[in-house]
Amino acid sequence: MTTTMTAVLPERPRVAAAPAAEPASVPAVADLLDRLAQAPADRTAVVAADRELTFAELRAEAMRFAGRLAARGIGPESVVALALPRGSALFTALIGTLTAGAGYLPVDPKLPADRRRYLVEDSGADLVVTPDGDTAPLAPGTAHVSIGELTAPGGGADPEYRPVPVAADGLAYVIYTSGSTGLPKGVEIHRGAASALLAELESEGIAAPGHGRVGWNASPSFDASVQQWVRLCRGDTLVMVDDETRADPALLARFVDEQALTDLDITPSHAESLLDLLTEDGGPRPLTLLIGGEAIGPALWQRIGERAAAGTLRAVNLYGPTECTVDSTAGWIDAADAPHIGRVLPGLSMRVLDDKLNPVEPGGSGELYLAGARVGRGYRRRPALTAGRYTADPQGTGTRMYRTGDLVRLLPDGRLGYLGRADGQVKLRGHRVELPEIEAALTSHPAVAEAVVLLRDEVNGAPGLVAYHRPQDPAAGPADAAALRAHLTASLPAYMVPAAFVALDRFPTTTQGKLDRAALPAPAPAAADTADGPADGPAEDLGLTRSQALIAGVWATVLGASRVGPDDNFFKLGGHSLLAIKLVSRVRAELGVALPVKAVYANPRLRDLAAHIDTLVAAAPGQDA
Repeated sequence: MTTTMTAVLPERPRVAAAPAAEPASVPAVADLLDRLAQAPADRTAVVAADRELTFAELRAEAMRFAGRLAARGIGPESVVALALPRGSALFTALIGTLTAGAGYLPVDPKLPADRRRYLVEDSGADLVVTPDGDTAPLAPGTAHVSIGELTAPGGGADPEYRPVPVAADGLAYVIYTSGSTGLPKGVEIHRGAASALLAELESEGIAAPGHGRVGWNASPSFDASVQQWVRLCRGDTLVMVDDETRADPALLARFVDEQALTDLDITPSHAESLLDLLTEDGGPRPLTLLIGGEAIGPALWQRIGERAAAGTLRAVNLYGPTECTVDSTAGWIDAADAPHIGRVLPGLSMRVLDDKLNPVEPGGSGELYLAGARVGRGYRRRPALTAGRYTADPQGTGTRMYRTGDLVRLLPDGRLGYLGRADGQVKLRGHRVELPEIEAALTSHPAVAEAVVLLRDEVNGAPGLVAYHRPQDPAAGPADAAALRAHLTASLPAYMVPAAFVALDRFPTTTQGKLDRAALPAPAPAAADTADGPADGPAEDLGLTRSQALIAGVWATVLGASRVGPDDNFFKLGGHSLLAIKLVSRVRAELGVALPVKAVYANPRLRDLAAHIDTLVAAAPGQDA
């Protein structure tokens, strides 16, 4: 039986320095579900688009779910794949899986079918939970059951809510990250680590005292979602942000106000678009922005810091690899500081080491290693890979440390400055991406002999991935960009599909004969992908109406395209979610039209989007009929 840690809640936000002693091998904190059992029965636990659940209702449904899992032989160390969309059933299934003592595997239904099947098969999942009416098996060799079969009332009296006892080192969840070997890898995190994460968010003042309303903004397949759902277990209300609202800053800002959110996890890319849309008064309890997933630039840091100084919000910069249970360091954002990632959280201790594994002095730079109780169990069914990344801690007694691959500077006051990666991994719009995984998928196309992928700062007006490829048969010419995009879309998440493709006869090399990445050319501006060829004439020659020409100008600015034709497709020209947000912001600023982001996805062709905007203008108050 674990003992309870009493969280000491400060009067104002703070982030403690690294502990002097090595944390225990497992955290001495109450299990998440023991804490969940104490939440007031009539308090709202879950707010989703389809329904709301009180804590009493959530516990009852979770117990029913757990009991039916147990009847199928599911218990501690089992893995239950949750292939469910965003909604109240996902909460029930997640808490129900943990109640049964098992670990959950999130499988986002929006992922390509091949990738979803891979996650289930590679993890060796014992059961897949699917939406009602979904009859096609995700992985034919694995047992499937619908959510309705596990949650519908009936079949005798449901037992009282009582979670299966699980040791602190028992499996809590498996989350997959991009893999440098060409295949994603599953990270195993234990129950004690997840419990400790919640206790640390409280003790550091990140989860403020009192009853919070926490937005669940992240995808369940992204480890930031753990930081959000664990808040349920302290009695906070978890408010699920639907997909449409997540993608549209205007809708998200309105959602924050209407739902009276106290906490919102967000990436810097999306925070930049959201910041000016948030109300200024901050309300009785200022919104806490938990910002992570990628580096914050100086300009955005300054803007957020000024809002924090005015008291309209609180903002903390969080850093951490999935392998160490979501958050490893935290630093409150202050306009007086340069960007930093703060200090290590209490459940971990840090080592900043040079290439010979010697500690660096304050002011020096080196690779960050993390040790302590919240270091995960390793990569599921990958002992060799685990041994390579989780190494013996020279300062511990039989303990391990995780090699992050991140370069940091150890500042004199103990905080850390982030310097970038030591390998081929990149962060893009909050997602961790191993470039070799995309390269492996590209070279699986029969027309591609060799491929290299880079993250460039400017691709169609924003950071983006560029794929360089050499043809298998030079006489036949390079593969068509649209064909390569379709090939990758079938197996990779959307955020891993490059924004631009560049065909080369040969790759540049250094004098030593190695690939010269610095010499790879920047992609040309997006070219129109119309049946009549590139759009290189004036607007009237392209057959653009006046409104289409206006939208084409905005579109060309956002995409960095020289010309845009009426049949061009926003996403085929390299558009993505972040550029769609920039597009609607530009339309709002230049044309005075409140265009929702979903309209860009529903009308990706220029002529269709222009027609939709014409309809919005005609329907606006004060317009002629």
